[in-house]
Amino acid sequence: MKKSHLITAALSCMFLFGNAQTGWKPAGNKIMSPWAEKIDPANVLPEYPRPQLSRTGNWKNLNGLWDYAITGKDASAPQSYEGKILVPFAVESALSGVGKTLTKDNLLWYHTSFNIPSNIKNTILLHFGAVDWKTEIWLNGQKVGSHEGGFDPFSFDITAFVKKGGKQELVISVWDPTDQGPQPRGKQVMKPEGIWYTPVSGIWQTVWLEGVPKTYIASTRQTPDLDTKTLAVSAQVEGTVAGDKLRITAFDGKAKVAEQEVEAGEEASLPVANPKLWTPDAPFLYDLKVAVLRNGKVVDEVGSYFAMRKSSIGPDKEGVQRMLLNDKFVFQYGPLDQGWWPDGLYTPPTYEAMAFDIIKTKEMGFNMIRKHIKVEPARWYYECDKRGVLVWQDMPSGDLGNQWEPNLGLMGGTDQKRTPESEGYYRKEWEKIMKDLHNFPSIVVWTPFNEAWGQFKTKEIAEWTKQMDSSRLVNSASGGNHVITGDIVDLHHYPDPRMPRPDLFGKDHAVVLGEYGGLGLPVTGHSWKETDNWGYQSFKNADELFAKYASFLDRMDELVRKGLSAAVYTQTTDVENETNGLMTYDRKVIKVPVEKLKQATDKLYTHSSVMP
Repeated sequence: MKKSHLITAALSCMFLFGNAQTGWKPAGNKIMSPWAEKIDPANVLPEYPRPQLSRTGNWKNLNGLWDYAITGKDASAPQSYEGKILVPFAVESALSGVGKTLTKDNLLWYHTSFNIPSNIKNTILLHFGAVDWKTEIWLNGQKVGSHEGGFDPFSFDITAFVKKGGKQELVISVWDPTDQGPQPRGKQVMKPEGIWYTPVSGIWQTVWLEGVPKTYIASTRQTPDLDTKTLAVSAQVEGTVAGDKLRITAFDGKAKVAEQEVEAGEEASLPVANPKLWTPDAPFLYDLKVAVLRNGKVVDEVGSYFAMRKSSIGPDKEGVQRMLLNDKFVFQYGPLDQGWWPDGLYTPPTYEAMAFDIIKTKEMGFNMIRKHIKVEPARWYYECDKRGVLVWQDMPSGDLGNQWEPNLGLMGGTDQKRTPESEGYYRKEWEKIMKDLHNFPSIVVWTPFNEAWGQFKTKEIAEWTKQMDSSRLVNSASGGNHVITGDIVDLHHYPDPRMPRPDLFGKDHAVVLGEYGGLGLPVTGHSWKETDNWGYQSFKNADELFAKYASFLDRMDELVRKGLSAAVYTQTTDVENETNGLMTYDRKVIKVPVEKLKQATDKLYTHSSVMP
């Protein structure tokens, strides 16, 4: 028996017998990442889920084994359940322990019970990191509320629904039409093939309780301004009374940098003298405390952090616009990162697993990640903030169907004519995503559309995106149907690198290569399927693949000199049928040593002399 088969068999035995007390084991027979074996159903993804708004003392993680059932779309809550599902893994995933596909004609039901710890009191909030797609919640037989959206966090005040003492009974229903509805859904399809992947339905991020005071900070918004050396801070505070104030304090380690008090509904402008700048080489983070004061006493306080960094464009010696970081040209180069897992689909098995991809990306010499058609849990962006990885954030696509005309001239194609319902879903979720992710300094680019997938009202959406957040660049249509708007003109070209013409587009926009590469290498025993795999160009061994990749970087070096500001290589890992990752889908094989990749990449960052 091959070694890889022995490992698979050993893992299967461990799953079967190591969790015999819970009755949980992964579903199906697909490959697994090495972290799958570390899962403890009683302690799943236990990390505090919200690093940008932390109250770490008064919370409870509700992840774990819940009851589940799948019924018809119009059914009421079931009287009995089919079995156990491991939350927060999607019902289609192996790690859920279920591995079943939900259709538009189904409802997925969850049931669990929990005690409320004595330290969670006053106002009790029930938080969901993300649930795909339409969620309805009942507590102790009473309807709490509902939510539509697959990628944004949401919460409910459940104080009025909690009974005194004993177990609280939570019931949730989820309806998800996947690619048979108009909602944003990314790369999920009912019939996965090629670049389209397995559906993700139901809860896929952490569910948790939080106790807060009657007056509490629900969110903050932090925007650095290097030109004025200030940090703008505002907060949404629930339950305020006349005279309440906000106190905002910034720290460099334990040293207080600045402090200011404003009225609770006002925005503070916090001076940051001699700011330490955030860069990929030195990702410095300041700590932040935001408190609500009433008659001089602290009513509520949250911890956060921020960075002093600027994302902009400016002309080089030839008058071509370049992407700038802190007013300096930094060539941005990173992988297209799908964020999928063979065992958890959207959800990494552990926090260590999630951080692994970011760590390896940096070790390979990349300074950027394009987060492709997906939104990650908050702690993913926290890791990028800490490790100095620039992030381009895509909006998950949906409602496909318009004509795409990719070409080097970059003009042509059509906008999608979306229904008011479809447009409403898009706008609501994109606005929520931008607000929820606003405070993460690693994000330097917003990308509303990819390759004309559901692209509509391009100029209007790009300008609206910029209006929502002028502190970041807007890449209006990555590789899509280009209406010349936003800050960036972006070409996709496979497999070799090309660039938009700087003479046509570079006077007012930075020109970038939003996707290229896609060099494929299937690895036996580490592929989703052993046959019928796919890549833009396939190779027999790693040496051949690297030789082609290195030749691409030689060409890239020329393009950077001519005006290219950034490039995105496809991709971080294999995903299902795609074998064009730098790592296998299970993350057990890095196809080219990270040292070789870094050595080849480093030369791309030596072009600061192009700026005046």
